[in-house]
Amino acid sequence: MVGQVRRKQVVRAGKTVEQMVRAIADMIVTGQMLPGEKLDEISLATRFDVSRTPVREALRELGAMGLVDREPNRSAVVTNVTESYLHSMFEAMAELEGICARLSAERMTVDERRLLEVEHRASARLVRKGADEDYAAYNVEFHTRLYRGAHNEHICELVTQSRARLAPFRRAQFRLPGRLTKSYAEHEEIVTAIMRADGAAAAQAAYSHVEIVSGVSVVFAIAGDK
Repeated sequence: MVGQVRRKQVVRAGKTVEQMVRAIADMIVTGQMLPGEKLDEISLATRFDVSRTPVREALRELGAMGLVDREPNRSAVVTNVTESYLHSMFEAMAELEGICARLSAERMTVDERRLLEVEHRASARLVRKGADEDYAAYNVEFHTRLYRGAHNEHICELVTQSRARLAPFRRAQFRLPGRLTKSYAEHEEIVTAIMRADGAAAAQAAYSHVEIVSGVSVVFAIAGDK
């Protein structure tokens, strides 16, 4: 399993389904919850101080992400996410993001390009501050702009679904020293290519960016907090 490291005390991190999904997913990715570990609804409801209904929804979403396995009339368990499977997901993601970047370079409106560049420049402040959580949130917005800028609803749907499954692993990258600065530089290449309407360069920059993310995310997930 990716991310087998020592356990840590679990800290409540919100009561909404989205917050629970993120908290549990991060614990799985970093090895605080190990493969085969049971996720009991009652225990989780107590931990997050909620009823069992949002817990069930959170477990369904985690199942869709491939992090939790649940059979009828049995407790949910943490899935064994192998390194090779994680690489295969990132490979598919890189292809999809490359397509989005190319189409964005060809199809984005003037206003869309301008906003992409403005927001990218503004994110430099987060990098200087070392605000990894805020930058991670911005990063989602940055990539969403690429998906929408492709102006292809089907591709946007596919890449958004893929991103949802990889979200916990992509977030993990920003915990590595120096990653924010490198991410900003990789975004710079993508933005520059799009501003120049260079589809080929934009596609290559986006593909390379996700490949790098794949590498650092897997490294973090394997090493965890050792």
